[in-house]
Amino acid sequence: MLRSPVTATSGRVDQTRPKWHASDIDTVLVELESDRQGLSDAVAAARLAAVGPNRLPLAATVSPLVILGNQLRSVVVGLLLAATVLSFIIGDRLEAAAIATVLLINTALGFATEWRARRAMEALLHLEASHALVKRDGRLVAAPAEAIVPGDIVQLDAGNRVPADVRLLTATDLDTDEAPLTGESLPAEKQPAPLPADTTLADRSNMAYLGTTVVSGTALAVVVATGTRTELGRIGTLVNAIEDAPTPLERRLDALGGRLVWLTIGMAGVVAAVAALNGADWSTVLQSGIALAVAAMPEALPAVATIALAVGMRRMARRHALVRRLPSVESLGSATIVCTDKTRTLTTGQMTVVRILTAAAEFRRDDATAGNWPAAAGRVLEIAVEASQPQVLGDAGGHHGLRNPVDAAIFEALGAADRTGAAGCDLPHRGGLPFSSARKMMATFRGSGDDLVAFVKGAPAGVLLRCGGLRTDSGRQRLDESMRHSLHDTQEALARSGLRMLAVASGPVAGTAESALTDLTFEGFVALADPVAPGVRSTVALLRGAGLRTVMITGDQRATAEAVGRAVGLVDGPARIVEGRELEATTAPQLAARISGVHAFSRVSPEHKLLIVEALQHRGEIVAMLGDGVNDAAALKKADVGVAMGVRGTDVAKQAAAIVLQDDRFETVAAAVEEGRVIFDNIRKFVFYLFSCNVAEILVLLVAGLAGLPLPLTPLQLLWLNMVTDTFPALALAMEPGDATVMRRPPRDPQEAILSPAFLTAIFAYAAMITAVTLGAYWSALRHAPDRAGTIAFMTLALAQIAHLGNARSDRHVLAPRRAAANVFAILGLGVALALQLVTTTTPLARVLDVAPLETGDWLLVAGLAALPAVVGQLAKIWGQSWRRGS
Repeated sequence: MLRSPVTATSGRVDQTRPKWHASDIDTVLVELESDRQGLSDAVAAARLAAVGPNRLPLAATVSPLVILGNQLRSVVVGLLLAATVLSFIIGDRLEAAAIATVLLINTALGFATEWRARRAMEALLHLEASHALVKRDGRLVAAPAEAIVPGDIVQLDAGNRVPADVRLLTATDLDTDEAPLTGESLPAEKQPAPLPADTTLADRSNMAYLGTTVVSGTALAVVVATGTRTELGRIGTLVNAIEDAPTPLERRLDALGGRLVWLTIGMAGVVAAVAALNGADWSTVLQSGIALAVAAMPEALPAVATIALAVGMRRMARRHALVRRLPSVESLGSATIVCTDKTRTLTTGQMTVVRILTAAAEFRRDDATAGNWPAAAGRVLEIAVEASQPQVLGDAGGHHGLRNPVDAAIFEALGAADRTGAAGCDLPHRGGLPFSSARKMMATFRGSGDDLVAFVKGAPAGVLLRCGGLRTDSGRQRLDESMRHSLHDTQEALARSGLRMLAVASGPVAGTAESALTDLTFEGFVALADPVAPGVRSTVALLRGAGLRTVMITGDQRATAEAVGRAVGLVDGPARIVEGRELEATTAPQLAARISGVHAFSRVSPEHKLLIVEALQHRGEIVAMLGDGVNDAAALKKADVGVAMGVRGTDVAKQAAAIVLQDDRFETVAAAVEEGRVIFDNIRKFVFYLFSCNVAEILVLLVAGLAGLPLPLTPLQLLWLNMVTDTFPALALAMEPGDATVMRRPPRDPQEAILSPAFLTAIFAYAAMITAVTLGAYWSALRHAPDRAGTIAFMTLALAQIAHLGNARSDRHVLAPRRAAANVFAILGLGVALALQLVTTTTPLARVLDVAPLETGDWLLVAGLAALPAVVGQLAKIWGQSWRRGS
């Protein structure tokens, strides 16, 4: 019976999956009921019918009707819908139509912004192979990759996509590029021997996986998993299992809407009760309740919030951050922690020669001159190049064409070196030894007749064993055991710091066999690294200054993670690094209890990355996750805001993310965080403005009702104020430039609501002033011009709200010309709102809104009282600034 892997469906590591890498080859073949001759066509067909085709399923798409329905589930929408129905029932059809129109506009806007691509798993299909060489009945045949089944024997060659998850049977110089799956920047060397059962995915050198590519060599392998049971398919299952969660802004706005509904119901009940106690009929009672509901609902809020996010989206696009999900524009501004991949995010993703060590000296890469290696270092590089096989050099077409990033890095460094013409480099080629996982080195032989010279590069331990001397400034010196140990210790220390070490040697030999490589001359070490990307260190410091902790999550080794962490400024003391094997059988709550202060996670799998994000969220963090590989997709989708690299990132990562960095620069993250904070500040500003105005409208109706006065405003007048007079100033606030201190403030408390106690206090203070001047104008008009009293109240309230824009723009005063003109849209918004309000008295709108013409004295009363809240607010800000400077 074939063993069937169990697919993981959560962030925990699935420990029931077969440990194919831990079994010897014969056991694997027995378990899969196969042999080295492959399956018969009949058996393969039967298995295909049983396990299904070797392909990855598409993710379920979201119906447009579902997205539309989501727009109508808001409590605010429900309340306005109820107001529409009640208005229709009592016969006020114009008012019902007006409220319904507002609802339709907001719903259409919400639908348009939420309609986005939700087919993340479709991108996985780009990583599947189309055909493969398969052994059927002992013969190698080309077969569609979809028809491959567990137990099939497949041949892998350089340039091939691996068609399924396979266990290697034989391997000759096999290297595979597993970066999309594991995040490793270097090709993985492969061999068929069994490994310990607890070997992590990135270290399983006897396995090859769907979605990876053969860089060099050849192999025979047995298929152990296909389709959704592969590692790539398992990631797809993880991604599909993660439901879209609301962003921090959506959660805050939902909480705001809930509070608003209860406030509205309570106030509407009080006003309706007062009207009933005063003997009003039921039509008047209902109209009073509807007026209060309309006054309380900031109808412009959804539209203005959407436009503010759209403005932020355009700002981010100018800074090379493409937003795929509109509410995520603000999410980065709410982030408290940034989790980032290493390769091609913090680092360039390209191996670079950073040091060359000879017996006499150490040479370091000079960033200013891109290498500029001196003659002694140039000799080491030339010998390293000569050690490569001729077909590698001939096919390269320049170092950029090399498949192996180590060879490409040496070619690049040699281009900046003072070439010395290493002895023997111009001699005829006489053969070579390719790199293999057994010998851990490669060699080229040159010469004529019996005079042969070998050029060797490879793992330091193996190369040093074949050296009997070393190169010094004065020539060849005998290599004694003390020197050998010293060289070994030097390269070990560099390797522990995260550098990839190569030893280079040369010398005359007696033949072209491996056994002839004796008594060579050690030329030097070449140290390579995936260097830190430009601007990363300064960006990490900028994020730290803004109160955001940066944590590295990588599939690379612990030493490499620590070295990169120190290089970019994540680690400045003892390093706290957690390895993937420590996360086995760990739940998110368990990890959350011990995750504080961790600088980096190394050797992690896709499940581990997802688990880390869940653990951080369990601690109450708002997580931004950066990545570019298939292995990052689940964590990108689970994070509060996923950020993918746009140039080097895989399609899967980009589809799972909410934001895509079009320039792949880590600095763009900080720019996006800054824009997100500015957006939230502006959202708070227009929420403050709208709620100050709406609370004033509520208080005007409530106080008038409690005082036994006729209601000064009709529902239609309130709807006009909320949708026209309020909207344009609020839109101007969405364009407000950011404060200079925005990246020097700590992140907002994730649990803090938009309507904090201090925020509510300021809202009610300004609302009380606007209420006082409106009722003052109304009370005065009732005494000397009762027929125009409602219009005077309407105009006073409108102009007071428009003038209140200056109070909402900033914590500082905006009376100085430079401050006033900092946002030209504020001036335009104020002018448009004022013009629209004034035309209500001179156009047919006057009859619709029940507005009467006003006399000169009325306008003086309205203008004088309406300006008071703005004047008091600006004077208070001037006094506050002076007090803060004095203290």
